[in-house]
Amino acid sequence: MYNEGTIIALSSAPGSGAIAIIRLSGEDAISKTDLFFKSKSGKKLADCSGYSISYGDLAENDEVIDEVVVSVYKAPHSFTGENIIEISCHGSNYIQQRILSLFTNTGVRLASPGEFTLRAYLNNKKDLSQAEAIGDLIASESKEEHRVAMEQMRGGYSDEIELLREKLIHFKSLIELELDFSEEDVEFADRSDLKLLLNELEDKLSSLIDSFTYGNVIKEGVTVTIAGKPNAGKSSLLNAIVNEDKAIVSNIPGTTRDAIEDVTNINGVKYRFIDTAGIRETSDEIESIGVARAKSKIDSSRILIYLFDRSDITENELVKEVKSYLRDDLQVYLVENKIDLLNSSNTDTYKDNIKSLINEENVTFYRISALESDLVSGLKELISKNLKLSSQSNIIITNSRHLEALNNSLKAIESVNKGLKEGLSGDLLSIDLNDAIINISIITGKIDIDHDILGSIFSKFCIGK
Repeated sequence: MYNEGTIIALSSAPGSGAIAIIRLSGEDAISKTDLFFKSKSGKKLADCSGYSISYGDLAENDEVIDEVVVSVYKAPHSFTGENIIEISCHGSNYIQQRILSLFTNTGVRLASPGEFTLRAYLNNKKDLSQAEAIGDLIASESKEEHRVAMEQMRGGYSDEIELLREKLIHFKSLIELELDFSEEDVEFADRSDLKLLLNELEDKLSSLIDSFTYGNVIKEGVTVTIAGKPNAGKSSLLNAIVNEDKAIVSNIPGTTRDAIEDVTNINGVKYRFIDTAGIRETSDEIESIGVARAKSKIDSSRILIYLFDRSDITENELVKEVKSYLRDDLQVYLVENKIDLLNSSNTDTYKDNIKSLINEENVTFYRISALESDLVSGLKELISKNLKLSSQSNIIITNSRHLEALNNSLKAIESVNKGLKEGLSGDLLSIDLNDAIINISIITGKIDIDHDILGSIFSKFCIGK
């Protein structure tokens, strides 16, 4: 069903451009292209070797549609494991649609989202985790996100999972061998060795599971909420950070009623900065909703920038407000804005007073003028430098499907460990070991995967990939 016929799709971004790439995959990809392609050398594509490029005209009857470059990849040495043709044409929408129609009129089918990568998986060119990593690589927006996706796509993660799987299969086979000789009371699987292996597997799985916290931040971005009283300059700060007029700036308090979000990259890591409604007591129903949302954003953030104007808030009010948001996993930047309007003579004394009243290690004091780019850049660098992200594992988990499978596998292994301590029989241990193996195998697709699951995974890909 998923692997039938020859498919075609636009593989470059939709819309007009200098160049577009149209890709075919399937047994007839080369022969179908030979129907329309006339090489300048006069050589048929079927006579070309794999990994070769030809230049010529793509024509319907005697009408030349475009001058194109055609790349030939022959099965099984291609991305999908099938014959692949890639046509590089001019990026006119008309030309793209004309070429697609040319082939679909001969029975070539338009590809579904992710179908090229799905075929690579079904033809054993990529395992399932590598195939998913291709989608992450396409969507990567930062250096670190790209690095993690590239590592997974190139098989580093798969190798780690396969090693765990092989060790489990080995011991399961020994235990089941014992069952075949149960009447002779033979023990092929040394229980002390099995305990050592299970402890090793528990540690490794726990490390991979823990890495998801880091991996999810890398993939989704570090959430930074900008909060404070109305008119503290939050919108000006957001605009300065993302270098764009994202939020409306006004001297009228309460301009921002809802959360405004934008993404920026700092030193290879993606950050999601969120400008929120000014926090204050208000009888305005809409503004009250905005204040509630602002507090909710703080609760779900890793970093809080609490922006304040010294002339608009007392020391005690400031300390009380900031302390109400403190928690162990939240880094807080207490940022004084509008310093260009201040008399700097008592600045250090003010800072020392605030720091002594709050007395928390994860609160950092900083001063800016949201209108001065150097000071804003300094704040961004400070946030990047102090970011507390780490993983005990060299392999980083970014996929929630993988996380669920690893958690289920860990539970099964913990059950085996408990069974060993209680002296359970091999047949009962084998059941839990099998459960652990199945869950680990689900990650890379080493066992049969339900078609609905495959459809769900690959439907998230763009058409042409």
